[in-house]
Order: sequence, then C-alpha cells, then structure tokens
Amino acid sequence: MTTPIKIDFVSDVSCPWCAIGLQSLNVALERLQGQVPTELHVQPFELNPQMPAEGQDINEHLSQKYGSTPEQLAQTREAIRQRGAALGFEFGIGKRDRIYNTFDAHRLLHWAAMEGAPGAQKALKMALFAAYFTHGLAPSSHEVLLDLVNQVGLDPQRARAVLQGDEFAAEVRERETFYTSHGIHSVPAIILNDRHLISGGQPPEVFEQALRQLADAEVMA
Repeated sequence: MTTPIKIDFVSDVSCPWCAIGLQSLNVALERLQGQVPTELHVQPFELNPQMPAEGQDINEHLSQKYGSTPEQLAQTREAIRQRGAALGFEFGIGKRDRIYNTFDAHRLLHWAAMEGAPGAQKALKMALFAAYFTHGLAPSSHEVLLDLVNQVGLDPQRARAVLQGDEFAAEVRERETFYTSHGIHSVPAIILNDRHLISGGQPPEVFEQALRQLADAEVMA
C-alpha cells in the first residue's frame, strides 16, 4: 500500500488567500480521484495574534498594516472574489467588515484533529472559512464556533468545555512557534511530506502536479 502524502496546510481562519488555497487544494484532490493518497493536517498560524476578540474595522486594519488605499482594497477584494468564485467558494459581498482574533478557532481545530472523526478537522476549517468570508460571522464568537462545531457533527458540549478553559492553547502556540521558527511568515503555506513547500493560494494545477510528481518519486525510490 502506498504511504499517503502528508499535507500540512498552515493557515489562518481570517486569511482570504488561505480560503482560496484550501478550496484549490480540494479541487486538485477531486481531480486526482484517489490516485494519490493524502493525509491532510490543518496547522495554526495567526496573522494578528494581538487582535482583541471584538476585532477591528477591516479597512482601518488593512490601511494601518499595509498602507492600502480604499481603491486598492476594493480592487484586491474583487480579485479575491473572482478567484474564489472560479473555484466554487463564495466571498460574500459587503458581509465582512471586521478582522477578529482567531486563537479559539485554532484551539478547536486542534481539538477536532485530536478527538474528532477522520475529516472532521478539515470540515470545521471549511465551515470557519464559510462563516467568516461568505456570511461575515465572527470567528472569535463562542456562539458562532459552537454552532459550526454542531454543523460538522462534532460534540458541542465537549467544544464548550474546551472554549471555557485553556485546553490546547499550549499545543497551538507550540505549532505556531514551530512554523515561524522554520521560516513561515506568510500563509497559506502548504508543506508536503515535511520538506516540499508550496506558498500562497495557488491554482489547482499547481497542487495536482506537485502531488503527482511526489507520488511518482516515492514509487521510483
């Protein structure tokens, strides 16, 4: 039996290019139709770890962080919307007006990987992307998080206990430190078998080609 290719998808819940990247990877995996076995692990990265739970106006935040003008922001949003639409992911127009803290969302994603059924972590990640980017919901809200947990079939009572304490906080911070210490400073960063890096929200063809080449190389080894 062929050993699955390990995919570490390092990303933040509030990163639009991460939503594009994961959807693009999904399309690539669908095209492969199981020809290349894979094992996906969603890994944490916070773009704004100091962000308060209530968040900040998104235009204000992006202007301060990148010096973007309103015109530049509008152009970028439209480019992102079009990329998402081409992949089957909807960026809700005018729905997202704040940037939020995502640490609790990352704690739940770690919990989903530890205690959930196979595929639960990815399902929760996709649900978080849709909640924020499609519907404009706050990923820092425990009410929102518990609703998403319920939607994907995870245990909301167990999730509530995680959110009310500090479970998995140390593990999430350790993972974040690991990736930043290894040179990951922008996301998405997709790492194949712990050694091959693909950066950014690449088109499906890039992921498909990389996975095929790596699978062929493993067979030849």
